[in-house]
Amino acid sequence: MAILSISRRTARTVRILGVASASAALALGAAGNALACNIKEFSAEAKCDGEKGVIVVTDKDPSRTEAVVSVFLQNNGADAREVGELTVKGSREGTTITFAEDWQPNATYRIHVKAGKDGKLVNEDIKPNLTTPSTACKTETPSTPATPSAPEAPAPSATESESPSESPSESESAAPTASASESTTAPAGAENNAPSPAVGDSNLAETGADSNTGMIAGIAAALVVVGGGAVFFGMRRRGANSNS
Repeated sequence: MAILSISRRTARTVRILGVASASAALALGAAGNALACNIKEFSAEAKCDGEKGVIVVTDKDPSRTEAVVSVFLQNNGADAREVGELTVKGSREGTTITFAEDWQPNATYRIHVKAGKDGKLVNEDIKPNLTTPSTACKTETPSTPATPSAPEAPAPSATESESPSESPSESESAAPTASASESTTAPAGAENNAPSPAVGDSNLAETGADSNTGMIAGIAAALVVVGGGAVFFGMRRRGANSNS
């Protein structure tokens, strides 16, 4: 009787220990699953860094399991291009990684997470896909071109004003020179042609074409002959008187 009572007590104790160990194992298993990396611990957001857009992914994994995050731009439900791929180790407070992406308003991005060896812990996308805000980061773009446009406006106007000013100056400088040359050549020709015959007439009148000049020359020649004859006859008389 005593032996039977001891065996019953032992069996009951063993049964209680088994139940306790099983519950402990279940608790440890649940705790291990809770600490393991999970896709729900990842989140993504489109932000602005100044005038440039960025995509920020946050990993709140207390187990600090290393994960690879890839970001893809979507177009009609398919990957248009890969934005980039970064590695992150999460923390209870959250660890962030930033992708430089000048995103457009209302664009869609797919963020894929792969954790554990060969993606055994996590190998899926963050749900839902990331949709960017309806307003772009460069809200001041319309005003910025207005400042350079002010200095650009006078530049072409200056060149345009210079080009017409030069052309009239050239045409004006060319016109007076041509008119001056024409005016100088034309009167010169007229003066040279007009007075030339008059000058010739005056020279002929002055040089002896007049009849008075011929008469004076004839009288002078006659006087020379008369004088010569008188001298000749005088010499003959003087000689005759000396001989007698």
